[in-house]
Formats: sequence, structure tokens, C-alpha cells
Amino acid sequence: MNRSLYLFAAIIGSFALSCYALVIMPKCQLGGLQPQTVEDEGKIVDIYPIKNVSVEKGRAVYASEGCFYCHSQQIRDEQNGTDIERGWGARRTVARDYLFEKKPYLGSMRLGPDLSNVGSAKWRNEPENEDPKYKPAKRDAAWQLLHLYAPRTVISISNMPPYRYLFETKKIGGERSADALALTGPNKPKPGYEVVPKPEAKALVAYLMSLDKSHPLKEVKGSAPEVAAK
Repeated sequence: MNRSLYLFAAIIGSFALSCYALVIMPKCQLGGLQPQTVEDEGKIVDIYPIKNVSVEKGRAVYASEGCFYCHSQQIRDEQNGTDIERGWGARRTVARDYLFEKKPYLGSMRLGPDLSNVGSAKWRNEPENEDPKYKPAKRDAAWQLLHLYAPRTVISISNMPPYRYLFETKKIGGERSADALALTGPNKPKPGYEVVPKPEAKALVAYLMSLDKSHPLKEVKGSAPEVAAK
């Protein structure tokens, strides 16, 4: 009987210890996490992160299309991976980066590149990269739309499936649409027609262009926040 009591107590103790280590401690450490603010002469000159409600529709499309199955949104530090060397980010990602994301799409596989910083200015404007497998050049909105419609027209070795149902082919009425895709070769529509993105494609690209976790943070070694210029 005593042995049974000891065994029962050990089981309860193990469960309590696990609960404390995996639930209570992380809650105490991160539960009160707030955006980082930088002040200059008593005035707040920088806040990160900022909640962006305008891209929620795009987040929903990202989730419904299962983008997180092939792409991650987490940059490992230099000791645990080559993410920074590949150009996927200037620093590792930390808990504060996901402060306003109710369901962070961290991802568990990388059949495609990490997207943590796909919307940053560095990725949008950087000149041609010597290794497009990891970081193609100039990932602006037009590039993203074209990549969604016909991935291999911009990355010849891409294994991403085309999302053509997020677009429509319509007859040109008067002037060509501003967001019509610049398609060539076999993907080019017949004369008098154009391929334009549906609202879902526009929302998805807007979400992708909002992804930028390159902001300096105090808790990331070597990335102390800079005070904005006056």
C-alpha cells in the first residue's frame, strides 16, 4: 500500500514539475512582454512591434493556402543554423517579434525559404543575388504576384505549385490594368486579354510585404536599438 502511495505521489509530482517548467515559468517570463520603446529627450521615437490589422485578411489566406507547411517564419541564431548567412534575416527572431500574432506561423519545414523578413526593404531592393535559390532579388509586390501565378518564371528551380486560382483572366477594356501580370512565353494570355490578381491574391501579397522582423531589439546580442534621427 505504501509503495502505491509513493508511486502516486511521484506521478503527481512529475506532472506538477512539468506543468511548472513548461507552462508557469514561460508565462511568468513572457506573459507580460510589451513592445520595445525607445525614448529621446523624454519622447518616444520608436515602438516595435506595432499591431497591423490591415493585413489580417492576408494572414487568413496564408493560413488557408497552407503556406506555413513549406515556409517558416523563424530565424535561427548563427550558432544553430545558417539562416543569417543565407540572407534570410539580419538577426535571430525572438518572442517579442510575435507579440501581436495570435497564431504565429513559425513553421516546421523549409521546402521554400524562410519568410520572416520577406517584406523588409533590404529584400525588396537588394540587387541581383548570386544564389537565387535562397534569396531572389527585389521581392516587391509585383514579383510576389508573378511568383504566385507562375513560380518558375522567376525562379527556374522553384518547387512551389502555382496558385492560378487566385487570379483571373479577363478581356482588356480600354487601358491595361495597373496590376496586370507581365507574363511572357507560354504563360502569356492571348491578345486582348490580361491576368489580374483576385482580392485574395492582393491580400496575401500585402501580408507578405508586411513581414519584417529585422528591427533591432535589446534582447538580441549585437542589435541594440538605435535612436531615430531628429
